[in-house]
Amino acid sequence: MASFGERVVGAMSLKASTFQEIEHDTTAMGQAVGVIALAAVSTGLGNVWYGGVSGILTGIVMSLIGYAVWALVVWLVGTKVMPDPATKADFPETFRTIGFAAAPGILGIVTIIPILGWLLLVVLWIWQIAAMVIAVREVLDYTDTMKAVIVVVIGWLIQLVVTILLGMMFLGSAMISGMISN
Repeated sequence: MASFGERVVGAMSLKASTFQEIEHDTTAMGQAVGVIALAAVSTGLGNVWYGGVSGILTGIVMSLIGYAVWALVVWLVGTKVMPDPATKADFPETFRTIGFAAAPGILGIVTIIPILGWLLLVVLWIWQIAAMVIAVREVLDYTDTMKAVIVVVIGWLIQLVVTILLGMMFLGSAMISGMISN
């Protein structure tokens, strides 16, 4: 069994075997949450000038919620709507595997580089999407990568809507709270 660091590197290297190992390791849930949190903290530090410390904390919470929603949608769509004959995955397997797809985000601190930061952020997002496609293909035992792409895009769109709605709720309550205290 690979160490946490080896799994992170394997996920960043887009190794299917790493995602398969994580899928089958019932003790890796904490590691998956750790990867999501580390990626959120690193990206938050990279964007600290925009969000500050509260932005980092909010980013961690929103990332965990976003990945949970994404995993739920992937699991539901992948096992109920678009399963392959070999597809057998439960939600914890799906969440663990998808959580490690956040691994490229651990390098998010590089987005602090002036001017280049936004470009690097886009590169990290694309890298994470590629990791997500491989993770989904492996956890759902798909033989067709395009099917995994479709499931990832559906999941991403839904989690994006949920994340935006939650962000608006937090922002709205913060604005109201600010007006009341003034």
